[in-house]
Amino acid sequence: MALPRMTLTLLLLLGTAVAGVTLLFTTMDPWMDSGGILVGGLDVHIYRDGGWRVVHERALYIDPTHYGLLYTYTPFSALVFLPLLLVPWAHVTTTWMVLNLLVLFGVVLQSFRMLGYRVTAGSAAVSALLALACTFAEPVRTTLYYGQINLMLMLVVLWDFSRAENSKLRGIGIGIAAGIKLTPLYFIAQYLAQRQWRAAATAVGTFVASIGLTALVLPRDSYQYWTSTFFHSGRIAPDEHPANQSIRGAIAHLTHGPAPVWLWLLIAVPIALVALWLAAVLVRRDEPLLSVTLGGLTACAVSPYSWGHHWVWFVPLLVYLIHRAQTRAPWWLAAAALYLAIAAWTYTYTPTWVSVGTFLLPPWWPLPQVLMNIYVIIYLITLAGIAVHVRSRERPTAEPFVDLSATDRLSPETRTVAAPQPDDDRPARRT
Repeated sequence: MALPRMTLTLLLLLGTAVAGVTLLFTTMDPWMDSGGILVGGLDVHIYRDGGWRVVHERALYIDPTHYGLLYTYTPFSALVFLPLLLVPWAHVTTTWMVLNLLVLFGVVLQSFRMLGYRVTAGSAAVSALLALACTFAEPVRTTLYYGQINLMLMLVVLWDFSRAENSKLRGIGIGIAAGIKLTPLYFIAQYLAQRQWRAAATAVGTFVASIGLTALVLPRDSYQYWTSTFFHSGRIAPDEHPANQSIRGAIAHLTHGPAPVWLWLLIAVPIALVALWLAAVLVRRDEPLLSVTLGGLTACAVSPYSWGHHWVWFVPLLVYLIHRAQTRAPWWLAAAALYLAIAAWTYTYTPTWVSVGTFLLPPWWPLPQVLMNIYVIIYLITLAGIAVHVRSRERPTAEPFVDLSATDRLSPETRTVAAPQPDDDRPARRT
């Protein structure tokens, strides 16, 4: 007798969660100085140092910060990071990791809500299991290790896109996220493509306000950033670094040298335009989660430089695939393939150098260019799949899983209103 769908879903997610957490702690010594999941926190300490420099009137962009690395975020971000000064230096890493894990759970839960599910014990359990499983996904694992801010920005963006179209708050989240880290500016273009003029204007206004406010508080650093630092992409890392999982990085990997700007733009701009059009179509078809997820993945793909931890947008994509699997079992294969491709597989080069991620597996392995550009390849497959999906005019629906009854689903008219409130040794600087 076949297992009920809700039982099968719970068993699969439970097994994946147990396997993911086990692999997280066994594929690399969790206390290994370089890469151990329990001894990271490099980036969050740089964030904290940015706030410290504001308080002590020290230059943000001229002198190196923690471990001799350069501060690359906007001046506004340093103001946002001021609360980190309340956390003792020795506890910053642990505090940030716990916060990131809670945010990861919030991302999964919010993704399910954007698919129309209410928050119940069942949806919370499913979200918790999937969040645990995702700790072994390289983008999430690396975000947790370095103490990055990617998951938090993604939750803000998801919250923003879950607001009703006539909400006065719609756009504020995008503006704030872009004020901290410029990549979310892409979502303003997505609002414009969807003809959501008010949201786009609100996002632009919020972003400009973040610049203006910071210019009043930090005039010297603001001038330095917007007239000089902003244009020096070399502060990040060379194009051809294998961890550059972007279209520009793929070009550099294939040509074994810096990617020509004209070639990168020739490929990236048409892809971005197609993605914007597809995202707008998805919104009209009442698929907000897939639309914003496509936007997040596209922002990573067309960015000049995208580290693996920028691709946390694979998490809501996994949620979407699991949602589809509730009515068509083959979608489990797609979810499994995605999870295996983005998992934090390790390779030990030396006792002190263990790489993390498919794109950092040995270059002498079979199909090295596939491995090295795996995230871009997954993105292109996803883009093509969405194009086929849009062309088929199919509207995916799924019977609720776990303990969700038909009355626990949100209607399309209300689902956007009831949003919850919310490795290698790298000598170069990540952003």
